[in-house]
Amino acid sequence: MTTVLIADDQPMQRFGFRMLLESQDDMTVVGEASNGTEAIRLVDRHHPDVVLMDIRMPGLDGIEATRRVVATGARTRILIVTTFDLDEYAYDGLRAGASGFLVKDAQPEELLAGIRAVAAGDAVVAPSLTRRLLDAYIHHLPPSPTAPPQPEDPRLASLTDREREILTVVGRGWSNTEIAERLHLAESTVKTHVGRILAKTGARDRVQAVILAYDTHLVTPA
Repeated sequence: MTTVLIADDQPMQRFGFRMLLESQDDMTVVGEASNGTEAIRLVDRHHPDVVLMDIRMPGLDGIEATRRVVATGARTRILIVTTFDLDEYAYDGLRAGASGFLVKDAQPEELLAGIRAVAAGDAVVAPSLTRRLLDAYIHHLPPSPTAPPQPEDPRLASLTDREREILTVVGRGWSNTEIAERLHLAESTVKTHVGRILAKTGARDRVQAVILAYDTHLVTPA
């Protein structure tokens, strides 16, 4: 049974989500929050598998709430639900540690599949879509075109040359199948490498690995 917390300041939106989720045999709603502060408190109380997190809420917004939940080390995964597929805040939400995002007008089956994917430890946002998002909002990163070279990010230090290569192409939006075909590897080998990359760098999922590739300049905007 997947436990879900709904965080949204619109009562009708929460009601709609609850009705949909509780129609499923494998999901149950453990609570509702109308702002980020309530969401954090309810996560601490119920330890849900997934939080459906709205971005724009009064008081503490969904981005800061996501950051604080992730910082606790809780197993709870955050699925941001945003109004637009390129909402200007979605990028910040992913960097805060969310496992992906969906739009509020997504089809019910898309939302349900997204929740199940996040609960299983996968990322909802496809790597290619994540790259589109990051390309659109890469200006959120501090500009440093004339800054002196910085020391290599310590998160990359333990990666082998092959793992660094695979992290780079993950950041470019390649799927495991594409990586296997283009680098002449077995897909099972690619999955093993990706798992090791996540473990060594502390990235929670593939979305966070893409962000890491941008942050460490292994990948630059298209």
